[in-house]
Amino acid sequence: MEINQVKIAVIEDDENMRLLIAQRLIQEGFQVIEAAEGNAAQALILEEQPHIVLLDWMLPGKSGMEICTALRQHDYAGIVIMVTAKAQDVDKIDAYHFGVSDYITKPFNMEVLIALLNNKVKYIVNAEKTDSIKFANMEHHPNTHLLMRDGKKVELTILENRILLYFLKNRNKVINREELMLVVWGYNSDVNTRTLDMHIVRLRKKIEVNPEMPLFVQTVRGIGYKFAVV
Repeated sequence: MEINQVKIAVIEDDENMRLLIAQRLIQEGFQVIEAAEGNAAQALILEEQPHIVLLDWMLPGKSGMEICTALRQHDYAGIVIMVTAKAQDVDKIDAYHFGVSDYITKPFNMEVLIALLNNKVKYIVNAEKTDSIKFANMEHHPNTHLLMRDGKKVELTILENRILLYFLKNRNKVINREELMLVVWGYNSDVNTRTLDMHIVRLRKKIEVNPEMPLFVQTVRGIGYKFAVV
């Protein structure tokens, strides 16, 4: 996939901000679609299926959280980046619970936004090159966010999918938390280590026989994690 094939939806009710972002993305070579109202935005995203959505939290008609929840209920698997002035940890955790992939706070530097998007595009391209990866009694299908375990389907969230894919590409390597957060959430992410650890706990519940005594996702005290597999 080339950058001019990547479609980004800019959902923002501030017209000046929306046009500023859209123009810059077009200059960078992305395809851009836009909406300013919540219900119209949801319909547009489900119809056009953009790879990435830049979604404002506060919108007329329907909030960004409501839109994200509805998108995930309709099996939209693209990357959703919440754009908001809310900067408290509790707000960020709520956003991830609603299916948000990443988070950027207003006001933001346009260069930071572009760097974040370029990081996401790299993930999209790499994921498309990966069909499936087998380990132990499981098979990971990153393109569909599925894990086959003993012949049964286990659905992964977008972030769990991204974490597992990186672990599988770096088997038996000690990965520090900062590296993992950079890969999973992208450049200049405001995510803290507690949020990462929370997603690790959830991933363990899906792949470990005993999540309290993990065989695969092992904690390396004071550093990060190691995905131990033969």
